[in-house]
Amino acid sequence: MARDDSQADATDAAARAYADLTAVLGEIEAGYISPDRGMHTSAERSAGRFLLANALQHGFQCWFDSDPKRPMFQRWLGLKKKLLGDNPDALYYGAIVDPAGSYRIRGNVHGACYTSFSVETGAQEGHISKGVISSMNDTQFDIAADGSYEIIASPEPQPRNWLRLEPDAGSITTRHYWEWERNVATDPTFHVPLWIEPVEDPGPAAPMDDAAIAAGIQRVINFIRGVTIDFPDLPPEVMPSWVSNVVNQFDNSAYDESNAEIGYAAVDNAYLQARYELDPDQALIMRGRFPRCRFGNVVLWNHRLQTPPYRYRRVSLNRNQVRYEKDGSFAIAVAQRDPGVPNWIDTAGLPTGMIFWRFLLPEEPVPPVTTEVVAVDAVNALNR
Repeated sequence: MARDDSQADATDAAARAYADLTAVLGEIEAGYISPDRGMHTSAERSAGRFLLANALQHGFQCWFDSDPKRPMFQRWLGLKKKLLGDNPDALYYGAIVDPAGSYRIRGNVHGACYTSFSVETGAQEGHISKGVISSMNDTQFDIAADGSYEIIASPEPQPRNWLRLEPDAGSITTRHYWEWERNVATDPTFHVPLWIEPVEDPGPAAPMDDAAIAAGIQRVINFIRGVTIDFPDLPPEVMPSWVSNVVNQFDNSAYDESNAEIGYAAVDNAYLQARYELDPDQALIMRGRFPRCRFGNVVLWNHRLQTPPYRYRRVSLNRNQVRYEKDGSFAIAVAQRDPGVPNWIDTAGLPTGMIFWRFLLPEEPVPPVTTEVVAVDAVNALNR
């Protein structure tokens, strides 16, 4: 018969941790979901609370019972969980690791047009990444004829297929991109074959006791704070150079900036980002052409770096989805309602948000993306 330990409830570390979590939720409500963080309307506050709900989901899924000595890859984002700039054309996985450990990673490219592994710095105990320690893409490790591969992640150098760990390493992020007509992330059953295991067997884990549960809750607290109240609200002058300071317009001057100092960024991508603001009867026309590259797409986010619902609407376009002009260029319309052209990106009724371009492993300078705000009803007439 179990011992009655009810008198110890008040001293249990896990009980205190849950109380701390409740207090932090109140702190986020008061200090983050507020005008100080650009949330002036009911819709903006709803976006903040939606982000918090997604962050809680991720914190409990990936951080609560994480075990760096026995890591496993978990699919990070999808239709029902959006954080930190999700992408309908990609699957992302993450594994929490011990920086002193050695791990064997096995997987298969599974038809992806790009696969990579990045070691995140600072991503320990639930804290979000501060940058990239090391990275490998599928041109930098051996892949068998059937698409399979094996990589060693460790502090000690390996002769081939080595992913470097350093003392500040906390997690490994994977990226898998597809340029399909139907966005890969709309399929919740699609998974990439991917395993990670310690080179030396640590033996089975113990059940989570009071101390382990308390530590897990603290990691959840660290994560939700990191993506909300502690998330850096940077002034324009310290933002990456590819982030435009002009609404509805891109800064096409900087594509070569390293992304290694940005948490959860891909070092192989050239990026462009701009804020859009559109009335219901306006459309933003983006014109340009894709460079020769491994992958390219454009996606909308709200101001919390989350895509609008994309299962039944198109909030992004990859190169395979775009319909091109005869000269190979494109004209893409961003609008709240259908302007009657194939290349429409649906804002899902959001009058303002972010437009984000990715050009993966570009082989040439990226042509400029120009913009023009026009009446929605005039978009069709502008089609050349």
